[in-house]
Amino acid sequence: MTKTMKAFVMQGLGEVEFVDKPIPEPGPNDAIVKTTRALVCTSDVHTLKGAIGDRHNMTLGHEAVGVVAKLGSEVHGFKEGDRVAVNAITPCFHCENCQRGYTSQCGTMLGGWKYADTKDGNFAEYFHVNDANANLTHIPASISDDIAVYACDMLSTGFMGAEHANIPLGGTVAVFAQGPVGLMATVGARLLGAGFVIGIDGVSKRLEMSRHFGADETINYTQGDPVEEIRKLTGGVGVDSAIECLGAQSTFEACVKATRPGGTISVAGYFGHGDSVDIPRVEWGVGMSDKVIRTGLCPGGNVRMSRLLGLIEHGRVDPSPLTTHRFAFDDVDKALHMMETKEDGILKPLVIFNE
Repeated sequence: MTKTMKAFVMQGLGEVEFVDKPIPEPGPNDAIVKTTRALVCTSDVHTLKGAIGDRHNMTLGHEAVGVVAKLGSEVHGFKEGDRVAVNAITPCFHCENCQRGYTSQCGTMLGGWKYADTKDGNFAEYFHVNDANANLTHIPASISDDIAVYACDMLSTGFMGAEHANIPLGGTVAVFAQGPVGLMATVGARLLGAGFVIGIDGVSKRLEMSRHFGADETINYTQGDPVEEIRKLTGGVGVDSAIECLGAQSTFEACVKATRPGGTISVAGYFGHGDSVDIPRVEWGVGMSDKVIRTGLCPGGNVRMSRLLGLIEHGRVDPSPLTTHRFAFDDVDKALHMMETKEDGILKPLVIFNE
């Protein structure tokens, strides 16, 4: 193994460049993975714009798979050369928050999110995995790296949105925003037993994709008030569950307004701007509507990842249509720019590394 690697780093707000960095070394409980595939996320755009503060010489990226390059002395069940996936969230699984059952809040609020937040991410030829016994996951032989990489964040986050939505069997669900996370929330709602799923977006191709992934009805919010349309579709009562997958004031308000009393608003979106989020007072029942607002950061760990990969392996979900563009690692800056502008109908860009 060479001593240095190429990495794509943030050098300040809005500033990125490729640099050479030392290949990380594992501690006794850690692993080093040679990257084969990665995905660019809108969260990377938020990070670059300062949503979590300024960063310098921080390698970006949090969705990647690869092969084990080096293992710490206390890591068992894996060997060099194994194909592995690593969730975007890598908890320690022994701190107080982890033991309380909130592993994505490892150590502190959002502390399970380490890649490109508190440590270098995986837009690099190699990346470090903390607590590898819990955070490395074998990729089944029948699943390609191109597909397995979706389990790292998009499936985990979208499905979390559905899991937190408290969907009653046969219940009604509205999924606001049909980007990659929203589309996976749409799949998740169906898998959890929703009887009627409504997908909301303003882009016709995304609405077509929403139906492909299981929406029974779609609403184009540019053509009318989606809350009114949802009420028409539900006989005036609203949905049992609304899932917010954009991270915007407008979609959050619409979720609260569209949800019936006693229903649940599940937030999977990343609110990357502003100092506060307002709740529409009257539609919230002036605080007494029995509506639940549930937030979350997708859980990590190899139990979660194995289950997600199992859903792919057994044909419950095929995320491959999400890949609309492919880039070599040398062009990851172009992929990041396209995720910011959303040009050319981009949903998710797959980054291919030299193997």
